[in-house]
Order: sequence, then C-alpha cells, then structure tokens
Amino acid sequence: MNKESVVAKKKFGQNFLKDQSVLRKIVESMPKNDNKVVEIGPGLGDLTKFLVDVKSVEAFEVDTDLCKLLQNNFKKEIDTKRLHLHCGDVLQAWKSSLVDEPYDLVANLPYYIATNIILKALADPMCKNILVMVQLEVAEKFCATSGQKVFGSLSVISQSIGTTNIVLAVPPTAFDPQPKVDSAVFLIEKTADRSDKDFEDLLRVAFTQPRKTLIKNLSAKYEKTVLQEAFLDLELALTIRPHQVSTQDYHQLYKITRSLDGRRNTRGTGN
Repeated sequence: MNKESVVAKKKFGQNFLKDQSVLRKIVESMPKNDNKVVEIGPGLGDLTKFLVDVKSVEAFEVDTDLCKLLQNNFKKEIDTKRLHLHCGDVLQAWKSSLVDEPYDLVANLPYYIATNIILKALADPMCKNILVMVQLEVAEKFCATSGQKVFGSLSVISQSIGTTNIVLAVPPTAFDPQPKVDSAVFLIEKTADRSDKDFEDLLRVAFTQPRKTLIKNLSAKYEKTVLQEAFLDLELALTIRPHQVSTQDYHQLYKITRSLDGRRNTRGTGN
C-alpha cells in the first residue's frame, strides 16, 4: 500500500491535511521547549514528517492499514527512536497519563472525538500544551471569552487551565477529502490541570439552556436562596445569561454556593 492508494474511512473521521503551508505553520507554532510530542491520528504521516525533524514523537493511530503504511514509510525514524508508533485506540491506552514524561499534544484530530481528546489532555498532568486542528466551531468554543455567544463550559474549563488562542483558520481545500466545515488550529498553553468534577458539574448545569438566565438553569441543582445570596455577593444581576459571566466569577460562584450550602446543611443537622 502507498499513500496514493489510501481511501479515507468515514468511521475514523479521516480528512488528511495536505496543505504544506498549514503543516509548516503548525510546527512553527509549537511552544519552544524540550517536551516530547504526542500526535494522535497521524494518518498518512504528512504532519509526522515535519514533527520528527524537530522532536521525538509518540504517535497513536487506530487504523491498522495506516499503521502498516506508517511503519513502512517511517522505518528509519522508528529504528532510531525518533518515532514511537502505537497502533490501537488511544482512548483505550489513555489512563491517568498517556506517556510517562512531559509532552505537548500536536495533531490534526479526527473531528468526531476531538473534544473528548482535548478534555483528556487537559486532565493529563503530563500534557503541558495542546496545539491541534479541529472544526472551527470547536476551536471557537474552547477559545471564546466571556460575553461572546459561543462562550460556554469548554471556554471556562480551558481558561481555568491556561491561555488559549486560535492560531490559524483553515479552509476545507487544505484537506483530502474536503470536509464540509471550516477548520482551525488552536493552542492551549497549560498552567494548571483540569478543575474538579463538582465544578464541571456546575458548569454543565449552568449552560444547559444558554438562552435562559443563569439563575434559572442553576436552580435545577442548587437551592434558590443560596443562589440569590451568591449572586448578591458577586454583584451579578439575576437576569444575567450564562455566557455573560466571567471564568473567575464562575469559580467564585462555585466556592460561595458550596460554602453557603454547607452552612445550611450544618444548621439543618442541629450542629
């Protein structure tokens, strides 16, 4: 099998990035450090060939046909340990950490699992930076700021962990086959690991129905008097919508609601 004979498989969400200028831009945008690179979904190896020139790469490919192609085309790099190729489902291999040393995730991610992979990387203490190609819509959700319509739980989670920015918008013509949507490369430079599950549960409830008021959404989980007191402490209007609240205020809201609810529970037990 050679690259020219490969047909993209829909079940793996394969759209091979072919535009050389975009590939170079991805590599140029990598954070300058000594971290290993992890690539998920190397596909035909078009990005891989650029990555192995600058870093040691751990690549994870689920498609067995592409794994054989990569093993043949990168035999030298595999022999010299510039490339470690793992054939199989990366999500099955991913425990608390994907590799046992600091790494940066650099990849053209399959769209159907992109968000899941990014969230796992954000939770992985060994992952220090994330530079990935995804659907433009997904990139905008991770990089949105408070007040923008697409600001949501993904925005808050990523901003709680580090800094985010869209590096490059990429048209469908950069791929073969061409996807039906625009794409983007975006970067998350981590300064912390993912927040606790309870905080993310609050975010999930907060953004359940984005067009409704925040207090209306949160009332499904939290006592309304607790929420009203918390909103008063933070000087948040009771009519405020979920996308209008800053990441910092979400963290403060979480702390206050826990504190107030704890005090109520304590009083309720007669202590």
